[in-house]
Amino acid sequence: MSTFSHLIRFLAKDGKTYYGDAILLPGVTDIAKVTQAHVIKGDIFGKHDVTDQITDVRLLLAPLAREDIKTVRCLGLNYEQHAKESKMPLPRYPVLFYKPVTALAGPHDNIPVAAPAQEVEGLDYECELVAIIGREARDVPESKALEYVMGYAVGNDVSHREWQLKRGGGQWALGKGFDGWAPFGPGVVSSRLIKDPQSLKISTTLNGKTVQDSSTRDMIFGVARTISFLSQGTTLLPGDIIFTGTPQGVGAGRSPPLWLKDGDVVAVNVEGIGSCTNKVEHVKTKPKL
Repeated sequence: MSTFSHLIRFLAKDGKTYYGDAILLPGVTDIAKVTQAHVIKGDIFGKHDVTDQITDVRLLLAPLAREDIKTVRCLGLNYEQHAKESKMPLPRYPVLFYKPVTALAGPHDNIPVAAPAQEVEGLDYECELVAIIGREARDVPESKALEYVMGYAVGNDVSHREWQLKRGGGQWALGKGFDGWAPFGPGVVSSRLIKDPQSLKISTTLNGKTVQDSSTRDMIFGVARTISFLSQGTTLLPGDIIFTGTPQGVGAGRSPPLWLKDGDVVAVNVEGIGSCTNKVEHVKTKPKL
């Protein structure tokens, strides 16, 4: 029985949805470029088998089905240079907030901007390394923490600064939790392949122009330290997702600010994993009759 290397969830040409192990051509590391996959049978968090059945990929979906996801934890101000551009002191402890599961979306889904978020400018991008917990973890020492990671993806912690900082009553989640505001993928690279999550290039392009370009080594709290901290007195479950923070270069940190607009295309990328490319789409409200 074999286990996955590059987990994807996809719509096949036969109209069915599968979990699969992406088949990547030699030299290709961006899972978004996959065209075929070995179908996976079984429990992706437990016993599963990468079968010999090969299926064409029609559309990449969010790499985990909603029923397989438990919580979505996120860290704020977790890159040193980002904290500095935000004119905030470096945190002594990880800054934790949550997103609802309904914020998650696929690597190529549009980013829907609902009417309340269209009232004022402030829509921003945040490229992040995403860690997926693979087995129960509680009171885990930092030295053992990475053993509990199933794999890694890339995500965009889409944020509206007005709703995050002014209309959220002091809580960030409201300005970060609208539907579809956490696209992630394009798949999950096994932690067997990414042994050091603190040595990865991380970047964002907006309409083809690079706006974030950094390395995960700039994290204040690395993945292992984060998991250890979050597991103290709290059980992390298989299917828990952790967005680990964004580097410098966000729109809010620029002068003048660089806000996302209707029709903009944002691509977030992490070395060895690939990219999520999403188009900003203002949701049109129906006229009142």
